Amino acid sequence: MTEVDVGSRRQEPAEVRIPEDALPISARQEQFSLAFIRLVAAAAGCSVKKHETDYDGVDITIVASAEYSKFYCPEFDMQLKCTTQHRRLGADHLTWSLERERFIKLVNPKRFIPALLAVLLIPENADELLDLSEAGLTSASRMYWEYAANLGGIDDDKASKTVHLPRRNLFDVEGLHAIMRTIGEGEQW
Repeated sequence: MTEVDVGSRRQEPAEVRIPEDALPISARQEQFSLAFIRLVAAAAGCSVKKHETDYDGVDITIVASAEYSKFYCPEFDMQLKCTTQHRRLGADHLTWSLERERFIKLVNPKRFIPALLAVLLIPENADELLDLSEAGLTSASRMYWEYAANLGGIDDDKASKTVHLPRRNLFDVEGLHAIMRTIGEGEQW
């Protein structure tokens, strides 16, 4: 932690404790993943549409208010997940398991708007989620994604499907621009 300047004296910041009756960790993870998406989208010049429900297997839609050679205002849907389970991160991918019903909705080939699965990997210790100071805002969190169309199918007798999100698919400003370019130019994925 950094020192805090209080007038003419320096003072160590007090340790921040999350109250016991605060949002449960699952709700905090959901809020943090939505905030992460909004930060990246804003920095990339895109907007985010939130869905009232995620019944159709998606949480948000990201839109680029830009014109590409084939489409104006390309957009895509995202199913968001968040985890502290760093053991899921391998040398070249992050593994994630989706329940059958969610998986089928996400990968449905009749989907009108392209869809992605994205998983945010956050620190295990909630105190390490953010470092906010006068120097800026940093986070040790990172998000990996994959096009739903690339996730394959699921066997009839399976209750879930484990998928692999390539580490090269880091959800950042450059990655978001590349996704929008692919959709806007009408390229296959």
